Amino acid sequence: MTDAARSRIEGGIFLTAFGLCIPAANWLIGHVGTSCVPQGPCLIPVAPGLTAPSGVLMIGLALVLRDLVQRRLGLYWAMLAIIGGALLSGLVAPPSLVIASAAAFLLSETADLAIYTPLQRRGLVLAVAASSLVGLVVDSIAFLWLAFGSLEFLAGQVVGKLWMVLLALPLMHWLRRRDARLGITPA
Repeated sequence: MTDAARSRIEGGIFLTAFGLCIPAANWLIGHVGTSCVPQGPCLIPVAPGLTAPSGVLMIGLALVLRDLVQRRLGLYWAMLAIIGGALLSGLVAPPSLVIASAAAFLLSETADLAIYTPLQRRGLVLAVAASSLVGLVVDSIAFLWLAFGSLEFLAGQVVGKLWMVLLALPLMHWLRRRDARLGITPA
């Protein structure tokens, strides 16, 4: 298999997984948790004494996957993924969360792209970590404020998304090493 074919296939897998994170996050927030707030989100523990809406896990993963879409398919596809993801987020979100979900997604993924793009050539792990950190903070603030008019769950949101980013970093290290060994360059 050629490097270009491998990159396109992996890019397609990353793009599909990115897209699937969106309905998964919206479904989780209303259906899965150790407790569900009336007229609000279902919550999961993310650290001792700290809870967050359950969709945080998929959003943290989506931030990393967007970076991988850009690495394999290029900036154009990453930008299309953000726009498509914001539209999809608005379509699958519960009616009370449509604006918050779509706006937070658009803002956070754009912030992620703005940080990742200049850093990617300096190091994949650094670029993913830095861009995801910025993206998850932007997403948390925007979503909580627009959805609930409160930042009550901010710490939990940040920690929940950060767990997913931290879990992905060893994979980013492996991917960077494998790409270097195979001579694959980012798109």
